[in-house]
Amino acid sequence: EVKLVDSGGGLVQAGGSLRLSCAASGFTFENYAIGWFRQAPGKGREGVACITSSDGRTIYAGTVKGRFTISSDNAKNTVFLQMNSLKPEDTAVYSCATIDPPFFGICRIDLESWYDYWGQGTQVTVSS
Repeated sequence: EVKLVDSGGGLVQAGGSLRLSCAASGFTFENYAIGWFRQAPGKGREGVACITSSDGRTIYAGTVKGRFTISSDNAKNTVFLQMNSLKPEDTAVYSCATIDPPFFGICRIDLESWYDYWGQGTQVTVSS
């Protein structure tokens, strides 16, 4: 059974940093696409970043490019989202997601329904 557990959220002041983790289990952590999404109160879910294992390709939303970095540690079956220079508008519940593995294509962040499995979400709050 594919399972994702995301963690690492918390309360941070504007300008600070957090690192989110997405621990995966239930599949061979080789050919996959994993994305991070966020949902702020009263808003729809927004794609933030994704990574494709086959070539390490990453995609970022314009709102986070240059501040957030997605990476993976295949030995630990974990994908990370390093978030720097955080802003109050980054406040949201962050969730990781994966498409049914194995997957050999390119990840995407424009369509949440493309993903099959989701983590439970972790709250990120940025105070001004």
